[in-house]
Amino acid sequence: MPLNRSSPPPRLKILILSTPVGALGSGLGGGVELTIANLARELRSRGHTIAIIAPLGSQLGDLPTIQVPGELQLTAQTQEQAASISMPGDPVLANMWATARAIQHDYDLIFNTAFDWLPFYLTPFFDRPIAHFVSMGSQIAAIDLAIERVAVDFPGTIGVCTRTQAATFSFGDRCHIVGGSGVDPAVYDYCDTPEQTLAWLGRISPEKALQDAVAAAERTGMKLKIMGKIQDPDYWAQIQCDYPHAPIEYLGFLPTHQLQQALRTCKGLLMTPRWVEAFGNVAIESFACGVPVIAYRRGGPAEIITDGKTGFLVEPDSIDGLVSAIARLDEIDRAQCRHAAETVFSQSVWGTVMESWFYRLVD
Repeated sequence: MPLNRSSPPPRLKILILSTPVGALGSGLGGGVELTIANLARELRSRGHTIAIIAPLGSQLGDLPTIQVPGELQLTAQTQEQAASISMPGDPVLANMWATARAIQHDYDLIFNTAFDWLPFYLTPFFDRPIAHFVSMGSQIAAIDLAIERVAVDFPGTIGVCTRTQAATFSFGDRCHIVGGSGVDPAVYDYCDTPEQTLAWLGRISPEKALQDAVAAAERTGMKLKIMGKIQDPDYWAQIQCDYPHAPIEYLGFLPTHQLQQALRTCKGLLMTPRWVEAFGNVAIESFACGVPVIAYRRGGPAEIITDGKTGFLVEPDSIDGLVSAIARLDEIDRAQCRHAAETVFSQSVWGTVMESWFYRLVD
């Protein structure tokens, strides 16, 4: 669909392919789930036609979803750099992409959110342009190679969240930085009278280093609200064993309206990843509630948080750094956090970035 520059931009028909590691709404997909839902709603509000191919059992409200059965894929972050490419016997990933290939001519563009080898391998076999949204840094060498081939053969089609993430790839200069997501501030209630509590959001798995936040909460005596999917039950059990007296409360994996109610009254959010986080959706959700963020100076959060204004960046893996920053939370003007969500990290702002990228690829 060549674009006519003398007329208003055409409305696009966009087919979104979800992550294959879990049904949307389950929490297994991490931040990608919020990214898909918010982007789909924003693009639809602009008049574009949207359909989402996702694993069976996905829940996306009124968003049109094509649900595909099959076995879920292993998450990349649980595998080693030298891991071989593998798929289960009846892979939902392959089934989703077979569905996409069968209906591709009904759409102008395909938007891929799966961080897996297969979509990149299949790219030359599709007639429609594919915008690949890469939501993690370098994890598995075989996937890196597949992404690099697409970056070379199909310039401009690899989108990444941040410069820090791009730098983990040898082909980072070929990646197009599009940001990681955007939030609708109207969905989040601002609070300027917090309680003496802290929050931690995310998948409960070793690379997220929840134990660091628990240790900081124990030292400060401040209650820590923990929200997210327990992806590694043994890891969660070990944290409870190691910190039996820590003031923690596990609230489970919460839908957005419940999450923001629990988050908005917290004095601060802790982000403690041991890996290079590509972006950090939980940070911008926190900003929308007026909650400042304390994070390790590593990965995407270092590009999201303005140190001393919307939170604090501390030495990676330093519990002392977390504790010191917690003591300074009163220095942050919570209105600045909300302002960042409204002007820099809003769903509307990000929608414009993504829409422009899509138009270039279709053109």
